[in-house]
Amino acid sequence: MQIKREALIEQMADPSKVWDIIIVGGGATGLGIAVDAASRGFKTLLLEQSDFAKGTSSRSTKLVHGGVRYLSQGNIGLVIEALRERGILMNNAPHLVRNESFIIPNYSWWSGLFYSVGLSVYDLLAGKRSFGRSRLITRREIIRRIPNIRQKGLKLGVLYHDGQFDDARLAVSLAMTGIEQGATLLNYFRVCGLTKDGIKINGLIAKDQETGIQYALKAKTVINATGVFVDELLNMDVPEARPIVQPSQGVHLVFNKSFLGPHDALMIPKTKDGRVLFIIPWHDRMLAGTTDTPLNAHQLEPRALEEEIKFILDSAADYLTRIPGRKDVLSVFAGLRPLAAPQNEKQKTKEISRSHKLIISESGLITITGGKWTTYRQMAEETVNAAIGVGKLPYRIAVTKTLSLHGFKESVEWTDPFFVYGSDANAVKALVKENITWKEVLDSRLPYIGAEVIWATRFEMARTIEDVLARRTRALFLDARAAMDMAPAVARLMAGELKKEEDWEKEQMLSFLQVAKNYILS
Repeated sequence: MQIKREALIEQMADPSKVWDIIIVGGGATGLGIAVDAASRGFKTLLLEQSDFAKGTSSRSTKLVHGGVRYLSQGNIGLVIEALRERGILMNNAPHLVRNESFIIPNYSWWSGLFYSVGLSVYDLLAGKRSFGRSRLITRREIIRRIPNIRQKGLKLGVLYHDGQFDDARLAVSLAMTGIEQGATLLNYFRVCGLTKDGIKINGLIAKDQETGIQYALKAKTVINATGVFVDELLNMDVPEARPIVQPSQGVHLVFNKSFLGPHDALMIPKTKDGRVLFIIPWHDRMLAGTTDTPLNAHQLEPRALEEEIKFILDSAADYLTRIPGRKDVLSVFAGLRPLAAPQNEKQKTKEISRSHKLIISESGLITITGGKWTTYRQMAEETVNAAIGVGKLPYRIAVTKTLSLHGFKESVEWTDPFFVYGSDANAVKALVKENITWKEVLDSRLPYIGAEVIWATRFEMARTIEDVLARRTRALFLDARAAMDMAPAVARLMAGELKKEEDWEKEQMLSFLQVAKNYILS
């Protein structure tokens, strides 16, 4: 089904329409809420100020997991919830979530036994949704599986299983699922203000970022799912409201896969400063991260700090024989987590719970914040349940535990670069029958072809070069220089689809190159 932005705006702009639920924010949580609400039959609208998953939701560590580190912090409830949701997500989107094996290398016998016991508890908590039993492995097996591991002092290891996924592609899948369930979703729509009947919110004012046209929209409930931007919407409701979140920045570096190997991931449970570091295979590359740096401000396009880059490189050097350096970094990206504002100045961000919080304001504004990608579905269900009460909506039971997401496909060939499209893969490939030149690879360093640009523009609501190269494909995250070289071809293809003039192409190129340079290390 080709998606026309004009038709979506027409659905939204009907002045007589009163939406059951308007969701502000198109990240993992907001998209999950849209799917849940629409699948229950509620009139649902989602507005995103930029592109879907532009912020935190496309910049994760690419893990669908219970959180081994949360287990060590004693947050058993979060681990149980996340392990349950991990299994549900694997069942509902098997084309995007896969079982990944992780190895914890141990350089003392005691630590090996310690982590073995801890991961046995992790397996027990997963129950019937386990991805596989953890086990102790020998030094020889570790070296066989990860030849680049530092061998000096290596005693033994622990192998365990968790989930890996493509975050931005899952966001696209959720957006498509929401539309298929009857929701209206629009990117590049910014909420400018809330409207009230007395003290109660009865709608909002939204601005089309492309045309500048403003719309007054009516709603029984408004949901604030804006991630690190939640305080901005809360301040539209109550200008003197205290901040409820403090952003924490996580940075990742991407390298050639030869530094790790094709199959297994490394999990370092305690770096020199007590953090967790993951080094994982992802889209034929190696991804290393993450950091946990508290910030006092937030922005749509955060930048990696020099100390964060150095921390990842130094930590990787402690565990690898052939050490990746700055010159080997293909892309660097930063994301912001919406953590609860610390209760005291000494509290570190890594100590703040990743559990989500649901807040209902006196005005009826519903705010959902915190949490993790893995638990997005549970967060959405709780939020819609709250909206039913606030908006006096008819009670309808959630169906998302067993709702297959767009592109659902059980048998996946993970080496096929089209696997992220799931059941749409053949349709994407078939576009070359319309124009044989769309079969050409856009850059030899990455597998993407012209047909994928057309597909993203026609069927996945891509509006900019960045939408295509950062989130519909993952080119910018996998090799920033290659993405920059691909940009002119992408601009031409999109301009043809969107009926844009040469000036649009030039503006898009300038805008994209300005963003892309932040993904390259000097």
